[in-house]
Amino acid sequence: MSRNKDILKFFQAYVKEMIDIGGSNLPKAISVKSGSRLGKFYKGRGPSLDLEGVLKQFYVALKGKPTIKKLDDNNYDISVKYSKKFCPIGGAYDASRGTVFQENICVPYTKGFLSEIFPQFTTEADFINCIPLNNKKTCHFILKVRDIKK
Repeated sequence: MSRNKDILKFFQAYVKEMIDIGGSNLPKAISVKSGSRLGKFYKGRGPSLDLEGVLKQFYVALKGKPTIKKLDDNNYDISVKYSKKFCPIGGAYDASRGTVFQENICVPYTKGFLSEIFPQFTTEADFINCIPLNNKKTCHFILKVRDIKK
């Protein structure tokens, strides 16, 4: 486990350095593209799922236990609990890191992933809890899904 944490710490330092050097658009663009690639992989691997099913698979792959509640046609309450106070993307508690990782990695990656699988939707996320910001075991946000007008 120590090796994995070292790799994640390197990744987190690397992202912060990318933002310092290239601005926030650099990791956002990479995150969207990486999420899109994962979405292509998911689409090619089996039967199509609904949005809730795809999101559950997405978070289980990150070793989280997701709870997804559909609030209405356009909004989902998503809570992902991890076994430790450690986010696989944003790391451990560090208030200076939380928002940076949400805006530059988490949200763009998820958007790229979902837009590849569901090109008819656009998404936004409003975070309620974030592990690097609140030092708890849960990531919690509201996912807003909108149809793209044609």
